[in-house]
Amino acid sequence: MTDVLVCVKRVPDTSGEVVLSADGSGVDGRYAGWTMSSHEECAVEMAVTIAGDTGGSVTVLTLGDDDSVEQLRAALAVGADEAVRIDAAADDYGPADVAAAIAEVVRAREGEGRPFDLVLVGNDAADTGDHQVGIRLAHLLERPVVAGAQNAAVAVSGDRLEVRSSVSGPTEVFDVPLPAVLTVWEGGVEPRYPNISGRMRAKKARVEVLEPSGAPQGSGRLGLRVLPPPASDVEVLGEGKAAAPRLVDVLRELGVVR
Repeated sequence: MTDVLVCVKRVPDTSGEVVLSADGSGVDGRYAGWTMSSHEECAVEMAVTIAGDTGGSVTVLTLGDDDSVEQLRAALAVGADEAVRIDAAADDYGPADVAAAIAEVVRAREGEGRPFDLVLVGNDAADTGDHQVGIRLAHLLERPVVAGAQNAAVAVSGDRLEVRSSVSGPTEVFDVPLPAVLTVWEGGVEPRYPNISGRMRAKKARVEVLEPSGAPQGSGRLGLRVLPPPASDVEVLGEGKAAAPRLVDVLRELGVVR
């Protein structure tokens, strides 16, 4: 029996127009809508499959305000059993803060006698692309981690996790003891669509709300701006045959002809 925690984040839908926030340090999703990243959709699918194969359970977790419940219910609709929301302003949290908040939940469950055997996170968030949370989380929990599993086949046998990942060459095989952390890249699995009964169950499901301890340190992210392209001059050489002499002069100036 494998109990899985899968972590998701409410992010702007990058399939639409991407607009930066006023300070240039993030993506403004007000005009694009909100979703969870493709990496995390695959992670949810993996979690549901693993739990189903082993008779375990899936808990989906997010850090964010009340609006992020939408993403939790999306995961509940396709097979997650429980949902937890860490009540916090996600924009104030850097990857180290997020990892620490998740680790706090994992440790609390261990203290209650309900440990998670496997924690799945998306390889990176679609809005910030930090690529850090999974590695930091594994370090805090002192667990082995398989990072960047792509086109992955995942299987649990006893207290071992086998991950077969194929990126651009031969298949890599990782065999690690449980409990462990796995960061998932999209591909290799096909996220399922919720059916009517799943949607109804998710709509009625209770979402546990937890308060984080301590203040976040922030991301330290800096806003950047794209400079306008340099001005360019256009010279009209002439029309028809009359332009030929000037064209020759330009080619000589460029060193193309002598």
